[in-house]
Amino acid sequence: MKQLFLIIGAPGSGKTTDAQAIAKRNADTIVHYSTGDLLREEVASGSDQGKIIGDIIAKGNLVPLDIVVQTIVNALANAPKDIVLIDGYPRSVEQMQALHNKLAEQSNVKLAKVIEVAVSEQVAKDRVLGRARGADDNEEVFNNRMRVFLEPLAEIRAFYGAKDLLHTINGERTIEEIVEEMNAYIISHIKG
Repeated sequence: MKQLFLIIGAPGSGKTTDAQAIAKRNADTIVHYSTGDLLREEVASGSDQGKIIGDIIAKGNLVPLDIVVQTIVNALANAPKDIVLIDGYPRSVEQMQALHNKLAEQSNVKLAKVIEVAVSEQVAKDRVLGRARGADDNEEVFNNRMRVFLEPLAEIRAFYGAKDLLHTINGERTIEEIVEEMNAYIISHIKG
């Protein structure tokens, strides 16, 4: 059975960098997918769906539920390892509930834990505007992405917290410290 670890956090929290480092450190057992990268791959493919996703991402808005959930389900089904890290998901209560329902319908993937990489809004903003990788790394889009992240956060925390699945890590430390803590946490919660 595959075990899924979701890693959530504000834009600029470092969640993708952290997850990449852990997957690299445990390359024989852990695979990592970034929701954003999976969606950007679809955009880069030039497909009709990719064009729709591209227009939505450029504005900092959420990609439609069915597209995101199918993207995640496909990644899980095709994952070459049994321990899967996915960062940047869920970003809405609807995404959370849709994945919860999909996982409940099957028996080959179990949600092991949800890890939140917590940073202040100011730290997130400084990081995102400081890196400015693309057209979506500007203040207006950041503010929209932050609002989109924060609106459902209390409900997401409550949902996973009630199921004893949520673990919060301080994301305002060095990458090495964060990766060390997150890696130890994940390794200690792998079943079997």
